[in-house]
Amino acid sequence: MIAAIGLVIGVIAGLVFHPTVPDGLAPYLPIAVVAALDAVFGGVRALLDGIFDDKVFVVSFVANVVVAALIVFLGDQLGVGSQLTTGVVVVLGIRIFSNAAAIRRHIFHA
Repeated sequence: MIAAIGLVIGVIAGLVFHPTVPDGLAPYLPIAVVAALDAVFGGVRALLDGIFDDKVFVVSFVANVVVAALIVFLGDQLGVGSQLTTGVVVVLGIRIFSNAAAIRRHIFHA
């Protein structure tokens, strides 16, 4: 319940304050969002499987975002940023869809 309240407060704050992202960080924001979504879907799957641990979730959430951003940053430094960005999105997308399928199977028993 606390997470849902935090989500609502965050959405409302974003709509009211219209935060801006500095130009230097703009390429990393979409990757951070996809990495965060991966952690959230993994947390929901763990909750439904009965193995959810809040400490593991927080560490996974932060680690996913940091590692994904570092990979993209490294790609930018090497001059292959778009290729590594695509790779990160593909890997995290596969994980998100895998977790979503497990959640669907758990909810609908199919």
